[in-house]
Amino acid sequence: MSMLDRPVWASLHHQPHWCIGDAQARRFRPDIHGFAATADEASDSLAALAGLVGAAGDSVYLLQVPPIAVPEELELVKAADGVQMVATRRLQPDDDVVVLGDGDANEMLALATLTEPGPFFARTHTMGRFIGVRIDGRLAAMAGERMRFPGHVEVSGVCTHPDFRGQGLAWRLSAAVAADIQQRGDTPFLHAWTTNTAAISLYEGLGFVVRTRVHVAVLRRKAC
Repeated sequence: MSMLDRPVWASLHHQPHWCIGDAQARRFRPDIHGFAATADEASDSLAALAGLVGAAGDSVYLLQVPPIAVPEELELVKAADGVQMVATRRLQPDDDVVVLGDGDANEMLALATLTEPGPFFARTHTMGRFIGVRIDGRLAAMAGERMRFPGHVEVSGVCTHPDFRGQGLAWRLSAAVAADIQQRGDTPFLHAWTTNTAAISLYEGLGFVVRTRVHVAVLRRKAC
């Protein structure tokens, strides 16, 4: 099985400083991200995953190619299908962007909360290099890196403020992030909802192709 089939598990396995858990189940630290994963669908792995989910509104996101099994102690909050896409051609760097960091964290979180490009937490921006475009001092758009493991880095967090849509900023930033990943010798990949045909079309225009469909689920602990 390719690491791309279980990208969350591969990322957690190769970056243990970001996660909590063990050899059966792991999750990102709550301030970093909401993703969690198991090594497989064995009963002990599912039990280990359940043990990582707290009460009082805590939840985890799962994303993988194999069908998602829900531990007995948890319940399914949401399920959807997505596509996993991989870059197939070289992209060009863009020097006319700003590199974002801790000083931009509040603006990045606010933009992601407004536009909902996918789960984005207080320290998600520390998962990799994030870049953006500022217009009149405002953060108009951003994109960056999320999951990573040997040979692959995910393009993620691509979003544009409604006031600045229609200017090609998502295209430009996605290409720039992917180009930087390629310059380091890795292959860019990304995920999109199957229903988000506009995003899929944009990424196809950049040379990404659909590798496979993925299952996505949000789980939380059952109420007592």
